[in-house]
Amino acid sequence: MSTNHYFSEQPEGDFKTKEITIELFDTKYKVVTAGNVFSPDHIDQGTGILLKHIQEIAPNSTLLDIGCGWGPIALALAIASPSSTIYAVDVNQRSLELTRTNAEKLGLKNIITKTPAELSGEISFDGIWSNPPIRVGKAILHEIMQTWLPRLKTQAEAILVVQKNLGADSLQKWLEAEFKDMSTERIETSKGFRIISVVKN
Repeated sequence: MSTNHYFSEQPEGDFKTKEITIELFDTKYKVVTAGNVFSPDHIDQGTGILLKHIQEIAPNSTLLDIGCGWGPIALALAIASPSSTIYAVDVNQRSLELTRTNAEKLGLKNIITKTPAELSGEISFDGIWSNPPIRVGKAILHEIMQTWLPRLKTQAEAILVVQKNLGADSLQKWLEAEFKDMSTERIETSKGFRIISVVKN
């Protein structure tokens, strides 16, 4: 694995930020990104498709964004549900810093950034949203799913976006086999991406 990749803990290269304009819920915002994080120039297509599934969120929910990058999913969740607490998790320290910065720029006080190791095992979630880091390989991806999906509360849902040609269908089959206490289904196919729902029974 390249130490320069976006899923490295400490990416190499200068931490030089740049400002981009994004649109969330038909409103434009200015945020900052940097090199060696996922999709630094714009909201990537898969995440954009996932964001369309953020509808009404129950007040005071505890939500998780796995692999937050510079923060688009966490920012959207925080805007959609100001009373909820959003945990933005990433192994990449640069990503966490950018997410914190962007939350401050947008005046969002309900986002908490953590590495996976820093997030207490006692916290359970009313919802999980993720464009998971498929390119880490199946073993690590499965470990990520095994770490976080069991922490859903009963009847809570995880919504994942995965590119079809990067193994969305095989991931769905593995989720169905691995998590017998959960209901897994594909709820949308769009532009080569699958939206997978996992609900804890």
